[in-house]
Amino acid sequence: MTDFLEIIKAEYLDGYRLLLYFNNGEVRIADLESSLVGEIFEPIKDINIFKQFTVKFATVTWQNEADLAPEYLYDISVAA
Repeated sequence: MTDFLEIIKAEYLDGYRLLLYFNNGEVRIADLESSLVGEIFEPIKDINIFKQFTVKFATVTWQNEADLAPEYLYDISVAA
């Protein structure tokens, strides 16, 4: 059992949906369209920028350093 939930890999699916691989062995799908709220997420609403994420510091991160907590991503996602 892991103490902290982490994202170890992420893949772009379509729209604002990502396939997320968690360190607990689960693979889940998160639709982030309604989660991109606030000034830091405005640029990410551009789908071309949205697609340019990386996995850094155990979560999905964009070039402007916007990110979402892995626990939040887990909570809003569904089993793949």
